[in-house]
Amino acid sequence: MPKLPVIHGMELIKLLKSIGFEVIRKKGSHVRLKDKSGKVTTIPVHSNKEVPRGLLKKIIREDLEISLDEFMKIYNK
Repeated sequence: MPKLPVIHGMELIKLLKSIGFEVIRKKGSHVRLKDKSGKVTTIPVHSNKEVPRGLLKKIIREDLEISLDEFMKIYNK
C-alpha cells in the first residue's frame, strides 16, 4: 500500500477539480465538491494546514470511491 502524501486542503481541491469535480458550496473553512456522476465530498481548508491522513484516506475510499493506488497515480501526474 502506498504511503499517503502530506497534502493541504487547497491542493486537494485543485487536484479534485482536475479530475472533474466542481465547487458547489463554500461555508466557513469547508469546501463542498461534486462531480458529474453525483459523488460529493467536503474538504477542510484550515489556514493552510494539511488534511489529516485518516480523513484523506476516508475521502479517497468512501467519497471518491477509488483505490489508494489510483489516487497516487492521479496525484503523481
